[in-house]
Amino acid sequence: MPVDICSQQHTLLSSRSGTTDTSLSLNSLSLNSALPPTDPDHHHNPHNMNKLCRQVSIESPGPGAKNCVFNFFVPIEDTPALGARIRIVCAGACYRRRDRSNSITSMSSVSSELSDYCPSVNSMSSPAHQGIREGSFFPGFEVAGVIESLGSEITEANNRGLRIGQRVIVYPFDETPAGYAELLVVPDLKHVVPIPDSLPMEVAAMLPTGALLAMNAVFKAQAVVTQILSQRAATEPKRKCKILIVGTGGLALWAVRIASYHFASTGADNVDITVASLRDEGFRLATEIKNVSVVQWNECLYEPQLIERTKDVCGGAVDVVIDFGTTSRSLHRSMHCLSKGGVVLISDEVAEKLLPKFSRLSNEYQQEIIPISNGTAEQLAELVELVANKKIEPPPHSVFPCEQAAEVITKLCNSEIPGRAILRFHDIE
Repeated sequence: MPVDICSQQHTLLSSRSGTTDTSLSLNSLSLNSALPPTDPDHHHNPHNMNKLCRQVSIESPGPGAKNCVFNFFVPIEDTPALGARIRIVCAGACYRRRDRSNSITSMSSVSSELSDYCPSVNSMSSPAHQGIREGSFFPGFEVAGVIESLGSEITEANNRGLRIGQRVIVYPFDETPAGYAELLVVPDLKHVVPIPDSLPMEVAAMLPTGALLAMNAVFKAQAVVTQILSQRAATEPKRKCKILIVGTGGLALWAVRIASYHFASTGADNVDITVASLRDEGFRLATEIKNVSVVQWNECLYEPQLIERTKDVCGGAVDVVIDFGTTSRSLHRSMHCLSKGGVVLISDEVAEKLLPKFSRLSNEYQQEIIPISNGTAEQLAELVELVANKKIEPPPHSVFPCEQAAEVITKLCNSEIPGRAILRFHDIE
């Protein structure tokens, strides 16, 4: 059975006479108490597993549970013949709802929903009162580390320029192993993206999901903006295109930074960007970004007041909304801030739930709602270069030892950590 992270770590490490090496043989200790509960839906893995590694499991709490963070030693499979095994240095705290797809969101971007999943909140609608225990809420897909080993069939001809000991991040692929662990097996090198020495590991760990989703949304927004400006060129050549970015944390802060750089670098000086922040912290951080207007969506105000306030700040109805909100209310408000014929971009992780509800309204307003996917490995490589060369500055972030995971989750639930939270498993720098 899982136990508290501190006591689990002490019990297992003390059996090794004080050593801190967590790469253990399967024969060195009993797995009955070290392994997490068996998942009945998990398919049998045919790969050999001759090694143990530490994994932090961040789960929704069961009834009466004091903590929702646990520490296990789990078997790790051998390096795939055409893949690699990565020694994780940093992992970004990320989150997803159980009713969503495999898309991943930075935890700071949805902290308003986290109260439903945190033990410190006493809402009777919380899964803590329903006995739900689900580790995939916090999958830990944002990782940066070094290549520990390459597969037996990797040669100079097919190694994609990768080598043992190289610093890398991992593009989230189908069936990416869940959990924050010291080792991660990648079946194909196409999912491994190298990072330069100049890029800190904690910054690199933020790129594979939240930053990449934001980048893909900005690219789609540019395509929409280009089309709109082309249509106005003959009659309104000086009219600016207005973009509203809606969000609460990491996603919106990445999007506004990427958008500011991207539109400036492409010569699109006729674009105005406004950020609608759902939190005081996000409002403060957004105001620090140059040439960007900010409006706070204070939930204490009536909807008509918020919509009017937003239009005043934006200088009228906007042409494009990048909405990283996760609720019907957020999307409904965004559409009322949008001009006729405008476009709303939403994450595909919420599109399945929201699109059916808003199809009639979008037709009535002659607006389009477009789902945005997480982006490609090629885009991730481009993003690495831009951030490493300091052309795009990362949002604020804080780094914590993985042993403090329980404390970090509690602080995130209470919005006590500005920007992103990063867990560090090893210190190589």
